[in-house]
Amino acid sequence: MPALSITLTHELSGSVVAKGAADDLSAQLLKHAGFQQIDDWYGRRHRLSTTTPLDDKVAIASHAAEMLRAARYDVVLPPSLDSGRMSLRAHPLGPYTAGAELLRITDQIRAAETGADLQRAVDHLLHPDHGALERVREALEAAGEQINDLDDEAHSLADRFGVASDFLYAAQAEVVGYGDELHRVNTASERHTEAPTRSSTLPDHRDAARATSPAAAKAQVSSSPSPDVAQPNGATHPHVPGPRR
Repeated sequence: MPALSITLTHELSGSVVAKGAADDLSAQLLKHAGFQQIDDWYGRRHRLSTTTPLDDKVAIASHAAEMLRAARYDVVLPPSLDSGRMSLRAHPLGPYTAGAELLRITDQIRAAETGADLQRAVDHLLHPDHGALERVREALEAAGEQINDLDDEAHSLADRFGVASDFLYAAQAEVVGYGDELHRVNTASERHTEAPTRSSTLPDHRDAARATSPAAAKAQVSSSPSPDVAQPNGATHPHVPGPRR
């Protein structure tokens, strides 16, 4: 029997959520680690409050993952909640804090389980007013303007920054309306995966309609003319299959 899978995720709201702990043992281990259990019409789930300090979130999630794995559960733990990896990733890019934040967003994108989760993560990159892509575009545009202010002769370099800014503007235009489309991604995947199941378990009524009963097959054989009997018009017309459609 395959091990039950439990996924720990760091939500954009700041809360840490454990999904998949449907049995009592995993629920007890999560509560022992410090998670709060919630039972509502969404089902059973476990979470840490958004006000929990980040260091405590990492420590609690890592401890929960250790206990669950010791109990033979398959645990998915993102690097942002893994204390063993966080020690190496505390300053993964040194002074480049903006790049480090983008790495964190990339982890959330990879951990998304639904189109809605993915949309919320991608929104940090592509929001038309506050997304990272728009901030980078503005920064490149500002850099080009500043180059012109500092050196009138460096107009070629300033133009290159302006062109780079224009490219990002074009990239933003390519993904207009991404939010609604991402919300539909999960629904389309479910329809695609359900289709083979229905065809493999339900009878095909077209096959049943084409089937011939044993009695009808026997009657057809007995009434078939012998191959030695000549056709009434003295000529045979071989059957030529038509073109396949």
